[in-house]
Amino acid sequence: MKALICSTLIKALICSTLIIVFTGTALTEKTVLAQQPRREGSRLRDTVVEHRDLEYARINGKPLLLDLYLPKGIKNPPLLVWIHGGGWRNGDKGRGGKLMPLGIKAGYACASINYRLSGEATFPAQIHDCKAAIRWLRAHADKYGYDARRIGVGGSSAGGHLVALLGTSGGDKDLEGKVGTHLDQPSSVQAVCDMWGPTDFLQMDAHALPNARFKHNDPRSPESLMIGGPILENKDKVAKANPMTYIDKQDPPFLILHGSKDPLVPVHQSHLLHQALKKQKVPVTLQVVEGAGHGGREFNAPDINAQIVKFFDQHLKQPNK
Repeated sequence: MKALICSTLIKALICSTLIIVFTGTALTEKTVLAQQPRREGSRLRDTVVEHRDLEYARINGKPLLLDLYLPKGIKNPPLLVWIHGGGWRNGDKGRGGKLMPLGIKAGYACASINYRLSGEATFPAQIHDCKAAIRWLRAHADKYGYDARRIGVGGSSAGGHLVALLGTSGGDKDLEGKVGTHLDQPSSVQAVCDMWGPTDFLQMDAHALPNARFKHNDPRSPESLMIGGPILENKDKVAKANPMTYIDKQDPPFLILHGSKDPLVPVHQSHLLHQALKKQKVPVTLQVVEGAGHGGREFNAPDINAQIVKFFDQHLKQPNK
């Protein structure tokens, strides 16, 4: 009996040891994987001056904030502005989104903005805030040391929709709004990178993939919540929120990125915008990433990142731009 108990205890001890070893190995691997982005972030922070939570406007006592990132050692760089996604109802300026690390490495100043979400205010509040942020950034260019004549914008999903609208609606009084204290400044931008953003909400369901996650025509869809009512019953508001409504020959160049298998925003939305811009002879490139979904690692591939940087370099760093 003692021998049996001893044998059982030894087996249990061996199993426990194996569990500890394997658990320790798993934790070590996770730690290594987690440390790699932090080391990269640390290297990036060594090359940038950060100004966090700058107030660009105030609505009913609530501040609207942005973050500003300035590359060290570069005088008067162009500015890239990131507008986050989240279905107009979620999301945050975070750490500058996709554009901040790409932009800083390429010699750009970068900003990332918050705007009122659909739970706080319906359209056109979102674009009013984006335009107010651009005006604030122009008014403070000399203070922070970047070139306000050369501003590019980028955003994904709902942010892609808003940057497209920034690009096409320059000069429209209804969308300009009166948010902030720098109404003397223009809200125009010089280059737009729209990443898988929607355009015509009324055409989304008709071109959705079979695995689409929800119906855009639903009264509770992100689009319906954003405009303040069911999109099928508010077609005039849908048209007002559509970047294609405002396209003219004066619009800035566009780079549009979209996944062919996007289950949230059908790629057809970007084809519509691409065709409308081409019709008005606005410089535009549409890059459809085959097999990619709604964002994802495919859009962090070196060739995609290089394409984004090349696009902004071409339109913001070349002479007479």
